Amino acid sequence: MERRIFVLSTLKTIPLLFLAPNLLTSCNKDDEITPPNGKTVIVIGAGISGLAAAKKLKDKGFNVIVLEAQEKIGGRIRTDRSLGIAFDEGASWIHGPKGNPITNLASQADANTYLTDDDSLKVFDNNGTAYSDAFLDAQYTQFENALNAVRSIGTQSQSFLEVFNSLYPTQENNRLWKYMLSAYLEFDTGGDISTLSSKYFDDDEAFSGKDVIVTNGYDKIANLLGQGLDIRLNSRVTEVNYTSIKSLVNVNGDSVEADYVIVSVPLGVLKNNSVFFNPTLPIDKQGAIKNTKMGNVNKFLFSWNTPFWETDVQYIGYTPDTKGKFNYFMNMLKFLPTTNSLMTFAFGDYATVTESLSDGEIISEVMAQLKTIYGNSIPTPTNMLRTKWGKNINTFGAYSFAPNGTTSTDFDTMAKEISNKLFFAGEHTIRDYRGTVHGAYLSGIREADKIIAL
Repeated sequence: MERRIFVLSTLKTIPLLFLAPNLLTSCNKDDEITPPNGKTVIVIGAGISGLAAAKKLKDKGFNVIVLEAQEKIGGRIRTDRSLGIAFDEGASWIHGPKGNPITNLASQADANTYLTDDDSLKVFDNNGTAYSDAFLDAQYTQFENALNAVRSIGTQSQSFLEVFNSLYPTQENNRLWKYMLSAYLEFDTGGDISTLSSKYFDDDEAFSGKDVIVTNGYDKIANLLGQGLDIRLNSRVTEVNYTSIKSLVNVNGDSVEADYVIVSVPLGVLKNNSVFFNPTLPIDKQGAIKNTKMGNVNKFLFSWNTPFWETDVQYIGYTPDTKGKFNYFMNMLKFLPTTNSLMTFAFGDYATVTESLSDGEIISEVMAQLKTIYGNSIPTPTNMLRTKWGKNINTFGAYSFAPNGTTSTDFDTMAKEISNKLFFAGEHTIRDYRGTVHGAYLSGIREADKIIAL
């Protein structure tokens, strides 16, 4: 799923020479293919991390088998085109495109991108009154200062909300501040502020440049990486036995043997114990899986025959009493001019609430807020698409975050290989770029490099 580096990008240090050159060029079209070396690698999961690892290993002469539980590749990169447009259920943005390896992949995959303008924003209160730009700017500056204040005194045991409320008790019920906390911070991190770490909520890194959104489907990037790979779809792995010299992977009741295994399933799958490991994972690995959490962000796409909103605005904000409740709308017309569509979101704990609501209930709640802004005469949408990432048995959430009680070193622990046989990739295994597509991709390259070096 995507991260909106909106507030936090202004607060992080950008590493200028962080990546080795081979990481950024590992998927060039002119990569040299190495002859077979007789070693077999099983990659569990055909998300971006698994595909990145598999491609590099195949190019280096390994026999690579990718086992994917779903009916298509991509993992949390999923594109629904049932309404005639590309609705990316998960990843949508390339965050910090300068130096970001996904930028090069998008170009190779013919994925079109659009520079999103975060300043093209109009925010409305729950009585339909628009906040002035001057007021929003002043409040946003205070909000940035508040993030810095929480960071400076936050502790490992305290949640962001706990520290925030101690510093700013009068803002607890301020609708605009709840909007900023959810539409910016909870969207960025994936976690509800009631469980988000006050100390480690944003100690990761970011590439530079303004975010761009992929407009014709993020799955083009996954499909590019998957070309030429031995990918076995609808292959659900239930056990990995790495007691012997070669590991045995149980998939759909059968066993497949390999010299090395890369586990690239989402953190939520590991937390749910969907894959049994024999022997059990080391205590520190189990602790890291337990300590970190999967956040939840859900998307909702609505279409109409004609637009009734300001078509020249990129984003429309709304400040309901309930934090995280459909408070951020993206005007799809800005980059898909033939599409009369709005996409909205549910963040934090409310994202989980929406998964128990029917389509009719979702439409009713969203329309009530839009009618507050644009009047009762606006039409009901003709179509709706939605996500339920928390209930998805292949993810159990959107992306990982650092909750109170953990430290960022848990993300490093999850990246540790075991006995040079069992390796781990995914956005939850890379501390500096956790929760991002580029983080997942780089983690796959990292694990492939480990195996190549053995």
